[in-house]
Amino acid sequence: MISRRTLSAIILAAFSLIAVFFEGLFVLSVVVLISLGLYEFFSLIEKKGIPMYKYFGTIIGIIIPLSVYSRFELTKGWELLFLSLALVTLFILQFSRRDSTNAVVGISTTMFGILYISWFFSFMIKLRMLPHGVAFVGCLLLVTKGADIGAFLVGIKWGRRSLIPRISPKKTIEGTIGGIIFGVFAALVSKSLFLPDLPIFSWLNMILIGFSLSVLGLLGDLSESLIKRDCAAKDSSFMFPGMGGVLDVIDSLLFTAPAFYFFMNFYLSRAFSSGTSF
Repeated sequence: MISRRTLSAIILAAFSLIAVFFEGLFVLSVVVLISLGLYEFFSLIEKKGIPMYKYFGTIIGIIIPLSVYSRFELTKGWELLFLSLALVTLFILQFSRRDSTNAVVGISTTMFGILYISWFFSFMIKLRMLPHGVAFVGCLLLVTKGADIGAFLVGIKWGRRSLIPRISPKKTIEGTIGGIIFGVFAALVSKSLFLPDLPIFSWLNMILIGFSLSVLGLLGDLSESLIKRDCAAKDSSFMFPGMGGVLDVIDSLLFTAPAFYFFMNFYLSRAFSSGTSF
């Protein structure tokens, strides 16, 4: 299992490295991952007997990252308008069904899947489109996945005490600490590898960024584990040998990407308004 996981990780890392530098390939990769992630999510939920709007949810889920990339903005805060229209459409679709059993659960879960997977992961594109976006995405991937790898390796070697066994029996306190240490180290490394010489990227701030992204990545991982636990599934699918499915690969990024984007967008907005050059 470890050898298969290592091979899958190397292939994914190599492809990610290439995709980050080519905008079109990067956007296409995000869209594909979102569509596959939604398919896995809806498939998990269907096993619980909940009526899902799989195809509608997937279509909306694909439109969101494409609209982000095309800079479509019908109005300020268009995303909320878009999601509101999607919710209204789901109610209309429900009206056409003869059986109203679990209607609220089905509509709510479809919207949750769109928000959780499509909207959250679309922040990868938003981050890539910022000034120095390639560097920011490189930093995000290195820190988030560095923390994932650290938690796995330390947990396998020294893990003894379970973190939250009812949600993820294999996650340990030792692995969590190891993941945070790896994440902080990855943040310090990324300062030299990727990031421009901006005041925000001081060594102290990189430690804080590494710690914050590592914790958020852990929360993302645990959140997906909670979903799988509720659906009585070990992995979201078997697409990546030794690693599981798409959701098992991107779960930590679903939380770290929006947080890092808002942080960097806030900083860059203030820097531009003050006349700082880049």
